[in-house]
Amino acid sequence: MNFKEFLEFNIIDTSKYDLSIYNILALIIIIIGAKVLLGVVKRIFKRLEKQKSIELGTSHAIYQIIKYLVWILAILLILDSLGVKITILLASSAALMVGLGLGLQQIFQDFVSGVTLLIEGSLKVNDIVETHKGEVGRVKQIGLRTSKVETRDNIILIVPNSKLINESLINWSHIAKTTRFDINIGVAYGSNVGLVKRLLLKCASAHPEIEQVPKPDVFFSEFGDSSLNFRLLFYTKNTFRVEKIKSDLRFSIENTFRENKVTIPFPQRDVHLYNK
Repeated sequence: MNFKEFLEFNIIDTSKYDLSIYNILALIIIIIGAKVLLGVVKRIFKRLEKQKSIELGTSHAIYQIIKYLVWILAILLILDSLGVKITILLASSAALMVGLGLGLQQIFQDFVSGVTLLIEGSLKVNDIVETHKGEVGRVKQIGLRTSKVETRDNIILIVPNSKLINESLINWSHIAKTTRFDINIGVAYGSNVGLVKRLLLKCASAHPEIEQVPKPDVFFSEFGDSSLNFRLLFYTKNTFRVEKIKSDLRFSIENTFRENKVTIPFPQRDVHLYNK
């Protein structure tokens, strides 16, 4: 038996279908070729990321699209090499696909949303996002149907892509690297407001995670019922852990106010009693 006869040897031979060694080798070569191609593409993107020629989120999105296209093409080639007629298969399964489409509308919607996210680039890996429910997390992975978001509690949320497309979503990383936040502070009536402003700015400037350009600022927001109310505004790059920064500031402000005899009041109400 020569090499050609060996390749054409049928492992499965029936009246309707036959499977030769050539078909199996073609299947293996297609799978290995797809993996090698994706490995080369991934190394190219890794090199571009190290050279800062492309952002990590953009690189991931493009690679995901290429990966899906390569595997779709590989599956079609495998079916063709096995003697399956794609056109006949699609035509015969048209009715089935309609039925599946009606029953799996939500899944198809998630798939379409995933493709939209990957192509549009409005959401990228490592972006910090906040949902309409107030949950804040970092995007860890954008898949074709679902995406993974890591919360501040190190919990991974599996989010259907349609929710990321259709629901309101704040992307803290979309426009600028630094984001402005604020905390509210009330002091007793009669306090030296100039001293209060200096102390607040001192606390903000001393924190290592708070940016000095733009500088922190203090607004005298209102005359409250029981206090003079201020807003301390600051910028930070660490949006994912901003609650920790706010907590540090509150500790620092409380300690600094106590040292400088600035009083943080508690709500007071006057009760008048009348004797009839």
